[in-house]
Amino acid sequence: MAETAPPTERPRTLLEAALQDDRKALVVLLVLLPLVSWIWIVAMARDMYGSMSGASAWMMTPTWDLSHLLLLWAMWAVMMAGMMMPSVTPMLLTYGVVARRSAQRTAARQIYALAAGYLLVWAAFSVGATALQRILAALFLVSPMMEVSSPRVGAALLLIAGVYQLAPFKRSCLRKCQSPLVFLMSHWRAGTTGAFRMGLEHGAYCVGCCWGLMLLLFAGGVMNLVVIAALTLFVALEKLATFSMRGTQVSGVLLIASGLWMLTR
Repeated sequence: MAETAPPTERPRTLLEAALQDDRKALVVLLVLLPLVSWIWIVAMARDMYGSMSGASAWMMTPTWDLSHLLLLWAMWAVMMAGMMMPSVTPMLLTYGVVARRSAQRTAARQIYALAAGYLLVWAAFSVGATALQRILAALFLVSPMMEVSSPRVGAALLLIAGVYQLAPFKRSCLRKCQSPLVFLMSHWRAGTTGAFRMGLEHGAYCVGCCWGLMLLLFAGGVMNLVVIAALTLFVALEKLATFSMRGTQVSGVLLIASGLWMLTR
């Protein structure tokens, strides 16, 4: 009687492999961190457009000393973490699998280091966003509600974002963000310090890809939840969807058209 061959095991997917080996680190970075960030964003936004007696009252001040500037920077840094962490999910999952195979004992620590480097870059970007907001406010181009008060400034922001969507440098950075495995193969550095440096590099490409879109927060309202959610979804689609390059070009044309319409109406 012929023996039946044992069933072959289905190979684990990237998500299954990562969650089985590094579940705690990935849950913290991909679930808890964005969740806490979004809870904070929603609380700020609801208070900004509500009673203005809670968290948003920090920003409604005529005295912008160091403590208030730090609070404004924290608002931007938390917002960037909440908006950008969903789009970096494939990178963290891919790195988690590779790190587990090369350094099992320190894989979780290296995942945290990679994420820390990535978030540090966006924290630095938040310094620039804070400075831009204060400059616009000093010129009376942004209202206390963190909305652009001049249609021409809003149109200029749309035009800048639209033109950058069509720029070659934007496409170059987007390609780096779209291919985590290719990025890791070309930028690999061993150890926790190496992971942190790769996080810095990947974050720099991500800022290069997305900084123009962040201008739309000023155009639509820095604490406008609809704008924040729409940008979060669009950034994720740009990095994850197969049609993202064409979508980037289409969005660029639409932003330019919207800016020109605002200038001529």
